[in-house]
Amino acid sequence: MTEAVLLIDDDPGFRDAYRELLAQEGYAVAEAGAAPKALAELRRSSARLVVLDLMLPPSGRPEEGAALAEKILAERPAAKVIVVSGAGETPLALRLVQRGAYDFLAKPVDPDVLLAVIARAAARLALEDRVAELERSLTAREGDASALLGQSPAFLEAKTLCERAAPTDVPVLITGESGTGKEIFARYLHARSRRKDRPFIAVNCGALAPTLLESTLFGHKKGAFTSAIKDAPGLFAEADGGTLFLDELGDMDPALQVKLLRVLETGEILPVGAARPMTVDVRIVSATHRPLEVMIADRTFRDDLYWRVRGIEVALPRLADRVGDLPLLAQHFLNVSRALVPRSPVTTISPSAMRRLEACDWPGNLRELRHEMQRALVMAGGRGEILEEDLSPARRGGAPAAAGAAAASEEAAEGATLEEKIAALERREIAAALRATQGNRSQAAARLGLSRQGLLNKMDRHGLK
Repeated sequence: MTEAVLLIDDDPGFRDAYRELLAQEGYAVAEAGAAPKALAELRRSSARLVVLDLMLPPSGRPEEGAALAEKILAERPAAKVIVVSGAGETPLALRLVQRGAYDFLAKPVDPDVLLAVIARAAARLALEDRVAELERSLTAREGDASALLGQSPAFLEAKTLCERAAPTDVPVLITGESGTGKEIFARYLHARSRRKDRPFIAVNCGALAPTLLESTLFGHKKGAFTSAIKDAPGLFAEADGGTLFLDELGDMDPALQVKLLRVLETGEILPVGAARPMTVDVRIVSATHRPLEVMIADRTFRDDLYWRVRGIEVALPRLADRVGDLPLLAQHFLNVSRALVPRSPVTTISPSAMRRLEACDWPGNLRELRHEMQRALVMAGGRGEILEEDLSPARRGGAPAAAGAAAASEEAAEGATLEEKIAALERREIAAALRATQGNRSQAAARLGLSRQGLLNKMDRHGLK
């Protein structure tokens, strides 16, 4: 969809010049010279990008534009309002950014800078749209969408394998580090199986003592042990016709592994204290973060059970290996976190904060990223953008080498002209986009809101390979 830009300025010459400039870049452009017409154009058009000069009639004071900015954000919270201000209006412009405006530009506005900021805002809108669409579709089907968002090859391979395994009754073993979303994938598999209308039962094999886990899984008869005051069916019986998810299977006691193996071979369970077995129809999905092959070599996990549960293995990648997925996931977790922080606005992540996040290893994977975004939203204190200062100290301390070099070059160029500083900023943003996309120029161009040829031209101008 072509993004529409609403130009609000009382100077017809400014509007004419920038309408033509934006139209050449493929934007649909609406315009207005005063607040009443601006609000009417906003309601008439689909504009979500707004360029607003603060000096508006009837008073010609910056407070006129500030009041209009707040009305626009109240009526269309997702809009990206770019404030244009004079040097003396910078404090007011900064306060508007804190209240939800996307950015501000000082007069006179350089055309290339305006296009770069609008392109970045359009790219942010595209990301937010993509997150919202995926959240709606996935949440409607599976509930928690967090582990199912992404486009990286390693992630898509795991998801595709899960989808192909879902219609079958073949046991599935989901492997991956802690926090990669193994249970979410198990629920996703169940939701796409023929058993989706039957129970999905989950149990953590490492959370219960062996004797308690045995009765929890297989059930027990009244009087089978001291605290057995009544019959209990067990999770296998409760999951009959559905799916039983055995989380952290590698933590199961070896003696209990033997009993589980028999159930998988015969389809029969023997409740503790019972004289006769009972038949169940259960699909087994297991998960572990432990290396079962190593445990087999160490004789702490049975190889015959391993081959029973490993009908199909779905290996979930670490977050650090999901190149390009981090912006999507971070924005998703921000959206989810708003439910925990009353009156928090629609919040985005600044480019500098995103570079910090992309430089991290994330040993805690999705769980760690969710926690980081919750914390950042709280620290933002109602601001509509996450800044570097909102991140935890561990995130702020790990600056990428390229960012550090860029900061040093900025300091060295303290006396540079505005044009030179703009060129340095553009070069740095292009280099960051190329790093984030592993040199894929088409993806980098999309990330920057440029055509592929436009990116190639700029790379050539800045001497980037």
